Amino acid sequence: MRRVCVYCGSSAGRSPAYAAAAAALGELLAARGIGVVYGGGRVGLMGVVADAALAGGGEVVGVIPGFLKEREVDHRGLTELLVVDTMHTRKAKMAELADAFIALPGGIGTMEELFEAWTWTQLGGQDKPVGLLDVDGFYGPLVGFLDHLVATEFVRPEHRAILQVAETPEALLAKLAAWRPLPTPKWMAPSQT
Repeated sequence: MRRVCVYCGSSAGRSPAYAAAAAALGELLAARGIGVVYGGGRVGLMGVVADAALAGGGEVVGVIPGFLKEREVDHRGLTELLVVDTMHTRKAKMAELADAFIALPGGIGTMEELFEAWTWTQLGGQDKPVGLLDVDGFYGPLVGFLDHLVATEFVRPEHRAILQVAETPEALLAKLAAWRPLPTPKWMAPSQT
């Protein structure tokens, strides 16, 4: 992995554990020579990840739509800041630049980005692993729901397995590095799991 796309909140969230995990992930990526691709913000967990990776001497590429840059939420100390026209262009550019995806705690935007990256891998549009950093049980309810989707036959077990989950940055990076795509078609016959 040369670069990892990190999705996370533009807020720091309630628990200090979220910012601590964001800093630990940024530091670890920099220490391993893995670049960070992210949304280009200086606020919330986004800023924490970027600052930690930069402090460790890492490469950090931000991708931000012009309307957010105009609101002055962009990080001004990045290795590179790419300004794009739309949120759709932002996500496509981030995916193009990254070899894997990690979601830290975040809100609606983080969920939307995570599920889109996962869907792209599921449909075969990319062969890139996707992971959740489950900080302090943040993603526990979501993981339970995803397992429910498997049990109710809306998601195949092998497609659920695309999404790697771990509680520490080290464990998640190990899972992402070991992940290999499966040649499984997206669609399934009725009553087939």
